Amino acid sequence: MSRDAGQAFPLYITAVAALLFLALAFFVVGRAGAAKNATQTAADAAALAAAQDFRDQLRTGFLAAASGPGGDWAGWLAGRGADRDRACRAAAAYAEANGAQPAITCEEGDAPGSFHVSVTSARTVGASVVPGTEDRHAKATAEAVVAPRCVPRAADGRTLSCDDETVVVDPRRPEAVVTAADLFTVRLTE
Repeated sequence: MSRDAGQAFPLYITAVAALLFLALAFFVVGRAGAAKNATQTAADAAALAAAQDFRDQLRTGFLAAASGPGGDWAGWLAGRGADRDRACRAAAAYAEANGAQPAITCEEGDAPGSFHVSVTSARTVGASVVPGTEDRHAKATAEAVVAPRCVPRAADGRTLSCDDETVVVDPRRPEAVVTAADLFTVRLTE
């Protein structure tokens, strides 16, 4: 009987080692999940930053065109004319501020006024018991779109129908000027 008691000790050590390895592996999976979530946050913030910068440019261009004769206010109101590169620079700044590498991909999405952003985490998952994690970076994508909320009700571009509400734009009266959010909506689509 005393010989049987000594045989359980190696099994006990093996079971404890296996459980310790599993605990460390689950820890790595948790770190990888946290890295992926942080990178997705950076991608979402970057896509929204690009779309909001684009929206602000559209508002400024629309108000300038509507204040004078012969301006292409309809193009601005439809989402055309803003500088996409400037919007993508805003996306890069937000991605970097949220822990992504400064080199991101910012492309025109499927719809006009949409931005598809891909980012890579600046930090790796880190060294662990799982081989290959020390140089793995999380990747994420997001897409945001700027959509017009208004259609013209008059030929001069100053009377608009915005979400079934009449809005009169008078660029000469700053207190009556509409905001970018009044004219365009920004939302994540992916």
